[in-house]
Amino acid sequence: MLDDFMTRAVLAGVGVAVAAAPLGSFVVWRRMAYFGDATAHAAILGVALSLALQMSIFAGAMAVALAMALTVTVLSGRGYAMDTLLGVLAHSALAFGLVAVSFLSGIRIDLMAYLFGDILAVSRSDLAVIWGGAGLVAALMAWRWSALLTATLSEELAHASGIDPKREQLILTLALAITVAVAIKVVGVLLIAAMLIIPAAAARPLSRTPEQMALTAAGIGSLSALIGLRAAYVFDTPAGPSIVCVAALAFLGTSVFRSLRA
Repeated sequence: MLDDFMTRAVLAGVGVAVAAAPLGSFVVWRRMAYFGDATAHAAILGVALSLALQMSIFAGAMAVALAMALTVTVLSGRGYAMDTLLGVLAHSALAFGLVAVSFLSGIRIDLMAYLFGDILAVSRSDLAVIWGGAGLVAALMAWRWSALLTATLSEELAHASGIDPKREQLILTLALAITVAVAIKVVGVLLIAAMLIIPAAAARPLSRTPEQMALTAAGIGSLSALIGLRAAYVFDTPAGPSIVCVAALAFLGTSVFRSLRA
């Protein structure tokens, strides 16, 4: 079954949706959209370093994404406005990554595939990495779900409950880095933040509890992958952007539903 490239593409898209859904819910609740964007942009530098050092692209992208996320976490409380800091780091990391790629001599690299994804070229080994990462993120979120919710709701309440908000932020940062490394092959660094945020935002009007929102976001993300791939096949459009377009239409639909219900 895995010899069919469309089957592999569908499984890859669903795997990314499973990883992104619970994490994307926290990104929406904590208003960390730009944080996810900065982490994703840093992954291009990780790709360049991986190719230069002849190591796994997944490992390189995750290491640099994690370093970026930790840098933002450390600098955020030292007099820098968060939006300014994220803007500087996001675009700087992307620019340095693109420049670093240009110095790689003797290595052929399809830069567009890493910027916008190449889900149709996903291999069996890529599937193993994607689903391994998705399983790890899902397990991490399930393990720390209650503590993460408490820290998201109120730092004072977290301290009163014996929960360290900084530790929960670090766990969220680690999960974000894993998700970025997993999703880079599927939707590319420029669209990773969209797959984190849009399904979760689309699920919000349909959900009454945090758990329901995470599960609904996973369903919307998975359906977006299925419908987006079908649309890309029928209309001969780029697969990654097509998936994000379907997710955006889902967000539009749930927003209209919320307005009509109100």
